[in-house]
Amino acid sequence: MNRVTAIALMLAAALSAPAHGQAFQCRPPRTIPMPPPVKPDGPRIAAPLTGYTLAISWSPEFCRGADRLANPLQCSGQIGRFGFVLHGLWPEAAGSAPQWCAPNLRPTAADLQANLCMTPVPWLLEHEWAKHGSCMAATPRAYFAAEQALWRGLNLPDADRLSRRDGLTAGELRQAFATRNPQIPRRAIGILIGHDGWLREVRLCYSLRRQPSACPARTYGPADQVPLKIWRGL
Repeated sequence: MNRVTAIALMLAAALSAPAHGQAFQCRPPRTIPMPPPVKPDGPRIAAPLTGYTLAISWSPEFCRGADRLANPLQCSGQIGRFGFVLHGLWPEAAGSAPQWCAPNLRPTAADLQANLCMTPVPWLLEHEWAKHGSCMAATPRAYFAAEQALWRGLNLPDADRLSRRDGLTAGELRQAFATRNPQIPRRAIGILIGHDGWLREVRLCYSLRRQPSACPARTYGPADQVPLKIWRGL
């Protein structure tokens, strides 16, 4: 195989890879300091799991209202510019969601560093493990691996392009996700918007076998015809 052919094959592979956008230009630091230990904000709740929610944040909207100095990796451009990022993978139950099952078992700095292109906030990675992940995985590394498996399997739509569409609705965003991911039905695509109509998160619902499944009403969010705005970070 000559060099030109090899380069062409690499480019083809890159073009066929999941379209995360930011994954191709994220430059995580080689090391990071450990954040302060997480303090539980509620009681320990253990319950049989019924499924999972994958919460995907729209980073420009988060950074518009966040303290950029407090979230430099995500919001300052220090390691790249982000569109969709992973908030977390949450276990669900028939009643109150499980939480804070083993908050004292901490990830290492290397565990956090390895996942910064997925969730570019070290303290959030640890928080999501302590509050949610410790109720569904034995170790932080196992939890982050479960997140990565679902995250890397997604093809994310071009939200910047969608944001320029006149009369954009929640249903059009759901359809964009479903079109890019035919294995995910529209009823498995929840949306969280602020009171002012701006997109905050997309929440994908999964069964215990981690197969897409219909979201409950509280997770599904606004009806398809509800107007939606997407902040581009300008």
